[in-house]
Amino acid sequence: MLPAVLGTAAGVSIGVVVAAGSRGPTLVPWPAKVRAAFPFVVGAVAGAAVALPVGLGAALALAVIGRGSWPVKPVAVGLGVLGAGVAAGALGRGQAAKKLTPQGRDLDPAYAKAPLNPLVSGSAQSAVSMTELGREGARFVGSVTSADTILAVTGLAPVAEPVRVFIGVDAAVTVEQRVGLAMAELRRTGAFDRGSLLIQAPAGSGYANSTPVDVLEILTRGDAASVAIGYGLLPSFLSLGKVPIAAQTQKLLLDAITEELATRAKGPRLLLYGESLGAKVQEAAVPGGPIDLDHYNIAAALWVGTPGGEVADRFHALCQQESITVDRPEEIPVPLPTPRPRVWFLEHDGDPVVRFRPELLANRPAWLPLDGRRGRNIPDSMTWRPGITYCQALIDTLFATNVKPGDFQSLGHDYRADLGAVATAAYDLAADAATAARLETQLRTLEKAKAELIAQAGPVT
Repeated sequence: MLPAVLGTAAGVSIGVVVAAGSRGPTLVPWPAKVRAAFPFVVGAVAGAAVALPVGLGAALALAVIGRGSWPVKPVAVGLGVLGAGVAAGALGRGQAAKKLTPQGRDLDPAYAKAPLNPLVSGSAQSAVSMTELGREGARFVGSVTSADTILAVTGLAPVAEPVRVFIGVDAAVTVEQRVGLAMAELRRTGAFDRGSLLIQAPAGSGYANSTPVDVLEILTRGDAASVAIGYGLLPSFLSLGKVPIAAQTQKLLLDAITEELATRAKGPRLLLYGESLGAKVQEAAVPGGPIDLDHYNIAAALWVGTPGGEVADRFHALCQQESITVDRPEEIPVPLPTPRPRVWFLEHDGDPVVRFRPELLANRPAWLPLDGRRGRNIPDSMTWRPGITYCQALIDTLFATNVKPGDFQSLGHDYRADLGAVATAAYDLAADAATAARLETQLRTLEKAKAELIAQAGPVT
């Protein structure tokens, strides 16, 4: 009885303190129900975490001094609860993967037909079919920039037709085979004859952001090609274990492109782009930083919203002398430093995906210093509390992106409002103020039109 009383008292006391301390501000807005429940859930978890060991410790102490029996049942119950929690988490992830994988293969009716344009994957001339592209690949190649869009933004006629290559994870069994298909597509479409070739690392689901490619295609007046190779069909939070194979995919693709260009007198500028998990993947593919970028002759790299952790830290350190980190376009220095930055990190101060890391549990992060300084969109009253800030940031990541088509926000993990200007600067593209303004308008128009197409219902043929 006494161990139970001591454990309960300790658990309740800690639970109340933790619940009270968890009501502070967060990096992004939460749904009202989540915000209301959060203190109680965190307090209950903290209380249980304290109650069990205190109760068991008291029972063991009494047994040692001969005033109680060995707490076999409480220990067994505690281990059982722990095991059940681990099993439930694994089962939940497994069920989510089972449900979401088919969705990654389902094509939107509006993007299901093979494109008539021979310069994109999935066309009649392509080595891969639309079904092999998957949902995200079909959307990517189906969004290639039109001549009318180029004319509307630049006021000039296109000088070439853009090339878009995408190889879905279902197109081949091995990484080597997928890279081989990508190279065949790049050669078939004449991608190596374009002025720029953008290599994008997609997210876990295969999602390849069209916006930076749109920017490149528009401002080069079509003299651009892009390529992405998928490595999965699941959202990034279920694809963390695929980072090594995804990085291998990127490295083999870079190796193959470098070998191909060595046989040509002239080749395109090579550009890198990765967003969220894709940024982490691409950074892991060139671990030597500037040394690897030199080896592959990379003209510029833009990495957006890299998930917090060692990969981003190491790259920031490696690329210090030739990199730049901005929270938004207004932070781009004018004029740019000399030599021109080759590696660009776009990271919101208040992006929980960037800020969340295990160290938050027990260490004050640099973005919540004691002197009260706070970055953009980090609440002035937000402070670090052991354990609590970690839990808050974890929930923040779930609501880090709240996308409304065409309504670009520079908030949390939503970088749409920043990509036009930052991609223009990172890739050294020419755009005067009027052109930049038309570009921003067009990017929003393109996203709205794409969302409308995706929303269309109809049979997949």
